[in-house]
Amino acid sequence: MANEPLAVGTSVRIRTLMPPGHVRAPVYLRGKTGTIERAIAPFKNPEQLAYGLPAKEHMLYRVRFRAGDVWDKNAENPDDMIEAEIYAHWIEKMDQSHAA
Repeated sequence: MANEPLAVGTSVRIRTLMPPGHVRAPVYLRGKTGTIERAIAPFKNPEQLAYGLPAKEHMLYRVRFRAGDVWDKNAENPDDMIEAEIYAHWIEKMDQSHAA
């Protein structure tokens, strides 16, 4: 993801990386699309801090997902919302041609 801040309402996708070790993006949200609900604040990357490594700051965002987009036909209430706090390095901004 580029270093530009993401505005509220921006369509995003969570990256599908599967690195080993301590990571902060839930597997069930990887590859899913949502929208930025808000920017929280920049924090040092906990994925590096967990191993005692120097950590760069990344913005932490609250991202909103529609339950039906996450769980597909298994969603009991597809229009319910799921919110998760995701670090910027896990987020890909959707271009307008792919935004829902």
